[in-house]
Amino acid sequence: MRRTDDGPPAGRVVIVGGGPGGYEAALVARRLGAQVTVVERQGLGGAAVLTDVVPSKTLIATAEWMTIADRAPELGIRLDRLAAGLGPEEDVDGADDRPPGGTGSAVRDALHHRIDLDAVNTRVKALAAAQSADIRTRLEREGVDVVTGTGRLLDPQHVAVRTPEGREHTIDADVVLVSTGATPRVLPEARPDGERILTWTQMYNLTSLPERLIVVGSGVTGAEFAGAYTSLGADVVLVSSRERVLPGEDQDAAELIERIFTQRGMTVMSRSRASGARRTADGVVVTLEDGREVEGSHVLLAVGAVPTTRDLGLEEAGVALTSSGHVAVDKVSRTNVRGVYAAGDCTGVLPLASVAATQGRIAMSHALGDAVRPLALRGISANIFTAPEIATVGDSESRLRERGVQYQTSMLPLARNPRAKMLGVRDGFVKVFAHAGTGTVLGAVVVGPRASESIFPLTLAVTHRLTADQIADTSTVYPSMSGTIGEVARMMHHRSED
Repeated sequence: MRRTDDGPPAGRVVIVGGGPGGYEAALVARRLGAQVTVVERQGLGGAAVLTDVVPSKTLIATAEWMTIADRAPELGIRLDRLAAGLGPEEDVDGADDRPPGGTGSAVRDALHHRIDLDAVNTRVKALAAAQSADIRTRLEREGVDVVTGTGRLLDPQHVAVRTPEGREHTIDADVVLVSTGATPRVLPEARPDGERILTWTQMYNLTSLPERLIVVGSGVTGAEFAGAYTSLGADVVLVSSRERVLPGEDQDAAELIERIFTQRGMTVMSRSRASGARRTADGVVVTLEDGREVEGSHVLLAVGAVPTTRDLGLEEAGVALTSSGHVAVDKVSRTNVRGVYAAGDCTGVLPLASVAATQGRIAMSHALGDAVRPLALRGISANIFTAPEIATVGDSESRLRERGVQYQTSMLPLARNPRAKMLGVRDGFVKVFAHAGTGTVLGAVVVGPRASESIFPLTLAVTHRLTADQIADTSTVYPSMSGTIGEVARMMHHRSED
């Protein structure tokens, strides 16, 4: 059996929480020969699979088809009048003097009435459940013991498990990994009821499209849901306490998304902080701190998340928590207590499923004596699934300015790309930041369809410290959306002086 860096054997691994950090850690621990138990109370995959990433991105993928339908007339596609619900006198190509691509489009108006949200959400939940079942099958096939219940540390070597039936037993452990994730933050004066006042985990219980959805919070989650429901045909009001949507993202990208949101009919209320929400006879009223009230049929609270670290026995076991309640860890996922590790959103390192999985894998490699590379965030790419998507990697422009780094910027709109023209894509851009002296790629932003796929070559560049010239010297397919990446890199070339 492998040994920890401190010497004692680490044959028994207990993982509390079966999300990405937990199940990825379990697979690594089994490959390294450990006896592994995963304790999960809701379902394998955790919130990422059951109530967050998988369902939200499935919903967004459905909404994306409505966005694609907007471009149909300009591509020469005439939808069948009966399928679109139009009468013989109605114009299906949007040539009724209303803005193309806007909410006034005849195509959109016709298709909106055909959205079956109950069917959409049924499919969303079915796909999430299937993904969770696939993870369980994989773990069990690898020899992982999966226990349904709630785990709590008695001390660093013992985990108590309470089953749904109320029975409790104790599991011995040489290594414990805590990967319990986070839960939606709520406002004291806006308690979710699962019907009209909702968190993002409750949105999939809706059976019909909200007539007027108020989204409180303009961060990633709020922007994604607001954009998706606008595309699905709901009247959406986005309440933002900041000057613009996505305040933590690249300014050019955020401004573009906000412009598109408003063009599609969304109402964006900037510098408007919500203080509470209450139900009415047939809807909700959201109260703002300045006394204004916003009426709607439903309200989605997207005001951040809090770590799920209470009642886990962490403090009793001596595990240090930060002031925000997150588990404090180092770059190999260790806590301050020997043999206890943590991964994922409960650590507050970076709330991404990919980071949670990486943390979990690193934790087990370190605990079980395998070669390990500490977590490095500079090469982590992230994506916001709005339409268009926003993908980023490396340092942001604001971060480079704060650090006083001498850098150069190169940026091109996708509208110039021949492939984008063929697809009717007008919005988006590629922006790259490189060191002014060495040309090393420091960061990048891609805004456009499938930006989550397009960011990968730039992620490779940041991770492996490639230069803009090295990207420029690499062939791209013509025509392709990725051709813009090569063109942006070529714009950054400086002729060497003899």
